[in-house]
Amino acid sequence: MATGWNFHELYLWHDTGNAATIFPAGLTIEPGEHAENAATKRRFKNLMEVSGLVDQLVPIRATAATEADLALFHTPDYIAKIKALSADRGGDASYLTPFGPGSFEIACLTVGGTFAVVDAVATGNIKNGYALVRPPGHHAERDRGLGFCLFANVPLAIMKARAARTIGRVAVVDWDVHHGNGTQQAFYDSAEVLTISLHQDGLYPLNSGKVSDRGEGSGEGFNINIPLPAGCGAGAYAAAFERIVVPALRAFKPDMIVVCSGFDASAADPLGRMMLHSGAYRGMTATLMAVADELCGGKIAMSHEGGYSASYVPYCGLAVMEQLSGIRTAIDDPFLSNFSAYPGHTLQPHQDAAIAAAREAVTLF
Repeated sequence: MATGWNFHELYLWHDTGNAATIFPAGLTIEPGEHAENAATKRRFKNLMEVSGLVDQLVPIRATAATEADLALFHTPDYIAKIKALSADRGGDASYLTPFGPGSFEIACLTVGGTFAVVDAVATGNIKNGYALVRPPGHHAERDRGLGFCLFANVPLAIMKARAARTIGRVAVVDWDVHHGNGTQQAFYDSAEVLTISLHQDGLYPLNSGKVSDRGEGSGEGFNINIPLPAGCGAGAYAAAFERIVVPALRAFKPDMIVVCSGFDASAADPLGRMMLHSGAYRGMTATLMAVADELCGGKIAMSHEGGYSASYVPYCGLAVMEQLSGIRTAIDDPFLSNFSAYPGHTLQPHQDAAIAAAREAVTLF
């Protein structure tokens, strides 16, 4: 069974403007391009094409989400607000989340792209797949956008697939460097969707993603946060996967694993302070694939989130896609030998303690 790939040129047309659009009057430094711009996604897509890998994947077409689809999670007032601003001159979904004309339609297509990959995996048309979408979605909450995210791509895709009864229990693994607060909110009271977020402790949103946030009601114990100290490398992430992520997945026994795939925990990212390299992302993908083979017929769907290094996101993304598809290309990561040689990749005592604290809070296993 093949690996699917969703991309649409319109994803890159989502306009976030520049820093002058998000700071108040009186700015005293020259504004630059907004961090969430099209470059990293375009370069990832271009490297996929240059490597020849994209030609060996199953193209997955997106159909734009409807307002009824969006209402599975978002409030009618919020949907109407984004639609109206988009039809005019654009606006701001919240702090640091500007968008231009037409972004409502693009964001609906993005939700649709994520759903198309989830649905194709769920129905067995592909074994696994990746949606290279934009704008991202894991910060979007019920009644507001946040952190560059307009609509909750992954939660909406899962909700729609579950409503159609093509999938049952779903596990979400979020390796973006920022906490997946929107995904957490969407399923905080659900025992049918396990949410696991590995993120830099206290980075964004502030005071979000604590180990004590474990879900509520029937969902208590089904929300797992793994806040990691700044400076974590491959060793810390591998330990977190071994001690928490994999045992939680085995205990939960999902019908599918969905990954919020952000590459902003890389050593080159300007918005995070972690040290991962393409080999680490390849390794995490391999681990999830092995668990998925064991538990749910290999079913994995990934949806693109953050990652703001135009030079390095493409190599991290290609490594993930090579692992998902089982096809190695002739492209080598020119940064890998340097990044992987950093001395901090060995699990450090304070990192070990943070993982132990997160493990202590888990009640699922």
